Amino acid sequence: MSLNSITRASSAILLIRLYVGTIFVVEGVLKFVRADALGPGRFAKIGLPASDLLANLDGVLEIGCGLLILVGLCTRFATLPMIADMLGAILLTKVPLLWGNAALYPKESGIWDFLHEARLEFAMLCGSLFLLIIGAGAYSVDAKVNRRTAADREQVVAA
Repeated sequence: MSLNSITRASSAILLIRLYVGTIFVVEGVLKFVRADALGPGRFAKIGLPASDLLANLDGVLEIGCGLLILVGLCTRFATLPMIADMLGAILLTKVPLLWGNAALYPKESGIWDFLHEARLEFAMLCGSLFLLIIGAGAYSVDAKVNRRTAADREQVVAA
């Protein structure tokens, strides 16, 4: 039997959910724990208006969506704000590196610094897109709910 004929897709999806969900939860908590460096202070430094409100909203969304992704509940829905979050992070904090005027990275510029600094955001974006397309997998609350709903439908049809 070749290695290509064996799949562990459900297990792999669980690992992606654990990775993506945990990082979002941790980053969300850090927006409150390290407010000056990662929360409202960071948002103000890059010039966002209402930085307190936006940073706190971002932190709450990262924690909430991260927890949903971790347990696999409404996973596809939970990835949508996180995809927007990662695109925003890349556009607002990393793209300016390409032309050397990034407020958060004054001594860095160019494509290599951009690629280096944006690696986590790209990984989280890819992980979120993967979960949006594939779903939560077999080891999730979503799958359990779907199994229960399918079983209920079968009972109604059989009756």
